[in-house]
Amino acid sequence: MRAPALIILAGLTLGVAACATTETPTELAPGVASSGVPVPVADHDWFYHREGSEARLVYGLAESDDLRLGLDCNQGSGRLVLSAVGGPDAKPEIQIEAGGETERFPAQSEPSQLHDGVFLTAEADSDAPVFQRFRRVGWLALWLDGERQAYAPHPVSAPNIESFFAFCG
Repeated sequence: MRAPALIILAGLTLGVAACATTETPTELAPGVASSGVPVPVADHDWFYHREGSEARLVYGLAESDDLRLGLDCNQGSGRLVLSAVGGPDAKPEIQIEAGGETERFPAQSEPSQLHDGVFLTAEADSDAPVFQRFRRVGWLALWLDGERQAYAPHPVSAPNIESFFAFCG
């Protein structure tokens, strides 16, 4: 007598489960892989330039004024100067994120000579947690005007990130 009751109960359970609704997965934003890790964007990359005792790591469009985020340093200084372009009403701060670490750096703000908006500059220690995470995960996101812009390197330029930080100290 127990077996038929268990079969009926199991059938009802399966029937209810089959009728249950499931949430339809949402589409991912452009530039984000299914793992949540940003993917490289065509024509944009991290560019490393070293001249004498100074170095620069810039995310943007090659050989153009399209700077999204710049990191500058003097060799062995352990200090960085961050630069970014924000909208006309951008807060005087540069907020960056890497692999879950987020940091806000107070910035100087001045009208941009190349774009509508402002040019932001801030100083930071090169060993701040967000930069340590950047070195490990290989991507950095910039929060400006309430929007997150993630910057991932193309495979050929990924070593530039570690080269820059090794130079800066």
